[in-house]
Amino acid sequence: MIVMGRIVAPFGVQGWVKIHPFGDDPLSWKSMPQWWLSPDDTAEPAAWKAFKLTGCRAHGKGWIAAFDGVTDRTAAEALTRQFIAAPREAMPDTGADEYYWGDLIGLRVENEAGEALGTVTSLLSAGAHDVLQVTDGDDEHLIPFVAAYVLDVDVAAGCIRVVWQKDW
Repeated sequence: MIVMGRIVAPFGVQGWVKIHPFGDDPLSWKSMPQWWLSPDDTAEPAAWKAFKLTGCRAHGKGWIAAFDGVTDRTAAEALTRQFIAAPREAMPDTGADEYYWGDLIGLRVENEAGEALGTVTSLLSAGAHDVLQVTDGDDEHLIPFVAAYVLDVDVAAGCIRVVWQKDW
């Protein structure tokens, strides 16, 4: 499952929920007829529950969504803190130089000199840009996911090359 975001709160009284997307194009998820929800973002695929999507739109600086059968605030409150995901094959295709966070998790990270910095364990949304959390044992690097630092992402080869020193 590719984790796409998280429900953060109910919205209104008709069952809508506010979502925090992990990525920059949640409107493209509208093409998927259903989303899968789970309180645990690392749950096995069978543990995710499918919900038919009936609405998704921008609202102010955030996003809101509605699901079939979730018709009031109480039902929406029950979904708060649930993670939103989809099987990789259900996700819309990405454009050139676009990646789903889930595709980056687990990739090894090397600097220009070929030194291994660790593995991507998470991504953080820092407002202006996303940040790669790269872990190697007790060492952790927080690398901005921007062109100035990320030279190349090769998902097929399982590697990201960066401008970053091992002791930073």
